[in-house]
Amino acid sequence: MTRKLDVRLLFALTGVALIWGTTYLGIRVAVETIPPWFVAAIRQTIAAIVLLVILLRKRELIWKDWPYLRRQMLLSLLMIVVANGMTTVAEQTIPSGLTSLLNALNPLIVFLACVAIGLQKPSLKGFVGVAIGFLGVVFIFREGLSELLDPNYKTGIMFLCFAISGWTIGTLYIKKNNHKSDHIFLDLFYQFAFSAAVQFVLAFLFSPDHNVAKWSLNSMLAVSYLAVFGSVVAFFCYHYALKKVAATEVSILTYFNTVIALFLGWLILDEIITKDILIATVLIIIGVFITNYKGKSFK
Repeated sequence: MTRKLDVRLLFALTGVALIWGTTYLGIRVAVETIPPWFVAAIRQTIAAIVLLVILLRKRELIWKDWPYLRRQMLLSLLMIVVANGMTTVAEQTIPSGLTSLLNALNPLIVFLACVAIGLQKPSLKGFVGVAIGFLGVVFIFREGLSELLDPNYKTGIMFLCFAISGWTIGTLYIKKNNHKSDHIFLDLFYQFAFSAAVQFVLAFLFSPDHNVAKWSLNSMLAVSYLAVFGSVVAFFCYHYALKKVAATEVSILTYFNTVIALFLGWLILDEIITKDILIATVLIIIGVFITNYKGKSFK
């Protein structure tokens, strides 16, 4: 029997691939004049307000129970405070391209973690697909991999390691504890509101310069974009997709994020697209195809 095309899932996966590919540029512009923890805190505050308005208009702002709240706080801590917040901090000291490269490790780590804890059976196809996709990402930046050894990048890389770990653990938690929720907007509202509070505390603790007058219009517009699209729209797409397909299949879209981030660098910053980049693009598409071809979601 032919499998029916899930249009909503298709849009969700496309949203994850396209929108999060633009966030690296957005974060880079935002942190040019705004301290990174303030960028993260303001971003989630705006996102929470947008969701609050939606929930009030739909009369869906409700209180459930304490286990539900604790679950949302845990996901918020892992996937927003740690993963998103520390990625934002990292982009203050390392290029957005390198940030994208290191975040592309997520599919590999998620796949290996799923296999390690029994959420997914090991398969040669999975390992080969992820390896080829990661090879494509490395191919893009092979001329700049020496930057990983530069002491100037150590702080940023450390933050990215924490960010990747937080995102991976959060993704696995969602799949392992698959609480069926029909209130994704409500889930995200609690997560954004909690993360905004935590990140504002971190902002005042670790950002000595609070002079708002130094914040540029471009940086503030970038934060607004990150809030509405990078947080509300993309996180909605991501959570919806995780309820439909395997975590590895969703996380593999990180490869597309890297290609999109690179394309925006060419379009906006006049960066050159070389033969290496074209070859890398082909490798990434092949890796994604191999990993997802006739793939089955785990429960």
